Amino acid sequence: MIYTLEGHELKHAVEEMLFHLLPTVTLTRAEQTGEGDWCRSILTEQDGEAVGRAVVCLGGKVYESTRRAQVAGLAPLDYKRALTELVKMTVYDAVVPALPQPPEWGSLTGVRPAKLARGLIERGMTRGEAAEYLRAHFYVSPARTALTIRAAATAMELDRAIGPDDISLYVGIPFCPSRCYYCSFVSSTTAQSGHLIAPYLDTLCREIAETAALVREAGKRVQSVYIGGGTPTTLDEDQLARLLAALAENFDFSHLREYTVEAGRPDTITPGKLRALREAGVGRVSINPQSMDDKVLAAIGRRHTAEDVLRAYDEARQAGFDAINMDVIAGLTGDTAETFARTIDTLTGLAPENITVHTLAIKRGADLTDKAAAAAQHDTVGRMLDGAAHALQNAGYGPYYLYRQKFTAGGFENVGWCKPDTECFYNVTMMEELQTILSLGAGGVSKRVDRDTGWIERVNNPKYPLEYIRAAERLAAGKRKLLFPRQ
Repeated sequence: MIYTLEGHELKHAVEEMLFHLLPTVTLTRAEQTGEGDWCRSILTEQDGEAVGRAVVCLGGKVYESTRRAQVAGLAPLDYKRALTELVKMTVYDAVVPALPQPPEWGSLTGVRPAKLARGLIERGMTRGEAAEYLRAHFYVSPARTALTIRAAATAMELDRAIGPDDISLYVGIPFCPSRCYYCSFVSSTTAQSGHLIAPYLDTLCREIAETAALVREAGKRVQSVYIGGGTPTTLDEDQLARLLAALAENFDFSHLREYTVEAGRPDTITPGKLRALREAGVGRVSINPQSMDDKVLAAIGRRHTAEDVLRAYDEARQAGFDAINMDVIAGLTGDTAETFARTIDTLTGLAPENITVHTLAIKRGADLTDKAAAAAQHDTVGRMLDGAAHALQNAGYGPYYLYRQKFTAGGFENVGWCKPDTECFYNVTMMEELQTILSLGAGGVSKRVDRDTGWIERVNNPKYPLEYIRAAERLAAGKRKLLFPRQ
């Protein structure tokens, strides 16, 4: 699709809305429109009033929309926000009549809808008023509005438990036994990069010691730890024990309220590793089947069966874990609404404390055919998610956090469901950006959150294992900058 900008340079606003509504398009900016599908975004301003207009041609039919906004006297940041919203909403208004149905999330394009709702409530709206605002202003469906308000309420409740010096830790292990076809995380298979695990662990233990020293110097308290990946249990028992020992020996965990490890792949879980986790104080693990259908598992590149999931779950319970999360993904190759429902029924029968329902996200580099296939799954994935929500609520689970990603099948969301009082503290604080999180390991993104102003500053670790190992000498510098911003 060709698009043009007239009277403004809000390129990102136009592209973001077009990708949200038309996820299979390839966008090209031009000076003028031509044949085929195109979009013109026009912005004018006179006497303190901004006028946005969009003209869109789709399938040979032209659609138009116009909106106005008073911008006189606005502060620079509010002025830019008003123009950005005007541009996005005119594109939305023009494109939606050409769609088979409006998106469930309306015009919302952000990944953190609950953060938006929380801001409305904190500025004085009741939850009901915030819900009505989401429906009326952004056209969010009633079902997704309800999810958003529930997630916002959970975040506000957990926020009260965070002190000014409380932080959380993320530790990344970017290795897996094999790579699932849908994966967009930074991870390396052991067949390709297994030789890097030992030097990676050496570098990580050094970063742990240096970061812990900074945390002590800054007077911060570690409130939660999350070891993710990749698949952390790709490490063998000795390597896993070494990592856990390094964390315990360097950090003060006396204020810890939650300690999670992604045991993720059942084919990496052993009774010995589970014992090592429990002995180190880990209280929550994830055992992620993604599907309980063996044909689907084979199609997505998982090297385990549904029976392996049941075995790993039983071993985790026997090891003493009373907080287990299990992930599933709606929209996987070969899955249907019926087989997905059976997966959900199997998991609710096991009764883990948390069940996280993801929607398949097509990787940024995927070809147009993959994206078109994902977009075409709107009805099927919608039935999967709605059926899962119904079954989970009937089984006593409630939604506690949610987030969205680009290029998800049908434009849907990811939702964490939990039994009462079993919310994952780290998931909420990370997704809602409630506190500072220091990330260790390759691909880690550390964030300093100023809880008074909401300002967020980020520092990235090198993305890939080899780059990370080579950067050992400078890993602590970024975290010092975050913890001591005025130095």
